[in-house]
Amino acid sequence: MQATLDHTMMRVEDLDASLDWYTTHLDYEEKGRWEADTFTNVFLGPEDVHAEGALLELTYNHDGRTYDHGDAWGHIAVRVEDVYDAYAGLMDEGVEDYRDPDSCGGSYAFVTDPDGHEIEIVERDHGAKWSLDHTMIRVEDAERAIGWYARKLDYELFRRSEHDDFALYFLKPADAPDEAMSVELTYNYDGRSYELGDAWGHLAVRTDDLHDTWETLMDRHAEDYRDPESCDDRYAFTKDPDGREIEIVTN
Repeated sequence: MQATLDHTMMRVEDLDASLDWYTTHLDYEEKGRWEADTFTNVFLGPEDVHAEGALLELTYNHDGRTYDHGDAWGHIAVRVEDVYDAYAGLMDEGVEDYRDPDSCGGSYAFVTDPDGHEIEIVERDHGAKWSLDHTMIRVEDAERAIGWYARKLDYELFRRSEHDDFALYFLKPADAPDEAMSVELTYNYDGRSYELGDAWGHLAVRTDDLHDTWETLMDRHAEDYRDPESCDDRYAFTKDPDGREIEIVTN
């Protein structure tokens, strides 16, 4: 199955403020927009994002609702060449000082967007500046989650990091280029449970044939959450073991 990560969706309370923040501080540009009667979806990314790279989807509901972040979603991570230079530049632009490189051992840093979504800044020697490197999600059973992404989506565990209190697992398709986004599974050893909230929406994977991919997922006993027919044959949704929505979209 070809199922490269296509985008991460998050919900925002003020679309104009969010667009201003991402275009000003991360040099993102609008890659696509969908206007509906009750909501707007805007897709953002660097100008020179890789063809297999992922985008950020901002969803704005027109009814003025507010959102709860929960704790099941962690952050998106963006790539830079030098984390100190990148963080200093953001501070010069007036971005809030959240977690500077020194507080993170000098290898990464964090800022937050206007809605409080955490954005990790990581050093990479590939991909466009500020392009999406990974999306971090917290899981309650690491083996179950790794198995789901491996068996349902043919993802490969390509990096892991074990610590005293937690472990990190990075997965993406085996043949995906370095520039493709990965999913980071965070597992805390204390057995805690998580709340999904509603400030984060879904991960989306990209495939060549929506119906063939959906049939394969059903054959692999993925959850039949929203099939293609219920979505006007334009996309579909399943869920991972922790209840997180996974959208299937076509190229």
